Amino acid sequence: MRAYAVSYTLRFAYLVLLAAISFSTWGQEPQLEVSDGASVKQWSRSALLAESLPIQIDKDSAYKRSMTYRAVPFAKLMPTLMTKAAANTSVQFVASDGFVANIAAADLVGKGQPYLAIETDQQPWPAIDPNNPAKTASAGPFYLVWLNPEAGKISNEQWPYQVVKIRVELPLQQRFPQIIPSPKLLKNYQQAMQGMQIYVKNCAVCHSMNGGGDAAIGPDLNQPFSPTEYFHEAYLRKLIRNPAAVRSWKQALMPGFDHQSISESDLDALLVYFKHMAALRRLK
Repeated sequence: MRAYAVSYTLRFAYLVLLAAISFSTWGQEPQLEVSDGASVKQWSRSALLAESLPIQIDKDSAYKRSMTYRAVPFAKLMPTLMTKAAANTSVQFVASDGFVANIAAADLVGKGQPYLAIETDQQPWPAIDPNNPAKTASAGPFYLVWLNPEAGKISNEQWPYQVVKIRVELPLQQRFPQIIPSPKLLKNYQQAMQGMQIYVKNCAVCHSMNGGGDAAIGPDLNQPFSPTEYFHEAYLRKLIRNPAAVRSWKQALMPGFDHQSISESDLDALLVYFKHMAALRRLK
């Protein structure tokens, strides 16, 4: 009887503790950490909403349709952005799922007109893709959107959603020199350098190169091998344009890149970059 009483008491204490933890986390509003390189600020959702205004996005990257949001002009979150752009720095957006976008500060002060959209409890956003088990959550609570992406030459990978941290960083190639082509391989060197820029803008959000990069959602693109070494080029091109045309499963995450996101000449340069980096690896 005593053992039963002790067991019951312990179980009751456990349930009380569990309830206390649940109560302490339930109702907490989302927080966004913003670092401009000199200071770090925590923004609560309510504080962001107090600075927001309604905007309409005609062609939303995540939802593939017109969307209306409460949003804050990005420059309001990072007033020193013009200075950062002049210094050739990047702004890093870290998402809760491990997606990491490094966007040039010059793009963020350019013609694209970036805003940080804010999801509210009163008007929750829909699932990104209800038919994909890996994308049943919304793009919230914080999502970088662009009013004029065409004018700013903004790619789909520069619309990070489920953002939890924003911080100023050096450009990816300065922090990870192993992603840079080598002039030792003179053939197509300039085209490989162009391809590296395409990689940084579109691929590095999920893939590393030679172990260099911030994200790790997808495989490294040169270790142990380059995709140019295990895909016929025609199928690699198809994979980049429309992954489902080459391989498809319910939890697939990789998006396709149309000609507006990556032009044919940019795709040529990207594949030259992959081949160049594979050749460098073999030399070592």
